[in-house]
Amino acid sequence: MNTRPMLAADLAEVLAIEQDANPYPWSRKNFDDSLKANNRGWIFINKDNKIIGFSLIQKVMDEVHLLNICVKKTEQGKGIGRDILNHVIDFAISISAILIVLEVRQSNQVAQALYLNAGFNEMSIRKRYYPAKEGREDAILMGLDLDLLSLFTDNTIKEN
Repeated sequence: MNTRPMLAADLAEVLAIEQDANPYPWSRKNFDDSLKANNRGWIFINKDNKIIGFSLIQKVMDEVHLLNICVKKTEQGKGIGRDILNHVIDFAISISAILIVLEVRQSNQVAQALYLNAGFNEMSIRKRYYPAKEGREDAILMGLDLDLLSLFTDNTIKEN
């Protein structure tokens, strides 16, 4: 799998992946605004030169906020999400970040397991954070202390 920075020219394909994989996807404006704000984004490309996933982060001081991570629906369950998350962790370490934070839907057990396996811990609950079929859904705020991570691991998520 190859990686390169996300460009505005990628957004039609990125948006299609986002819309197919998520019940409440980001809008084109969300992606445009994120790139215009100089947030970092990457796309992940398979051997056929097709985008199969992406991630977007925001750097704030010595922290990285994982804004969005997504794998094409037909490619899920193959370890690509783990590879994308490892890329984000490696980047955060390379810029000397001390913490990665993210929000995840309370109902998204698969993503929570990925993050927990990577060493993230639950920090708090953000009440009614996400839109849901009936009202709003809570988000779990998770964090990865990179100083602690470097003491205990080789900075890569292990397969189960």
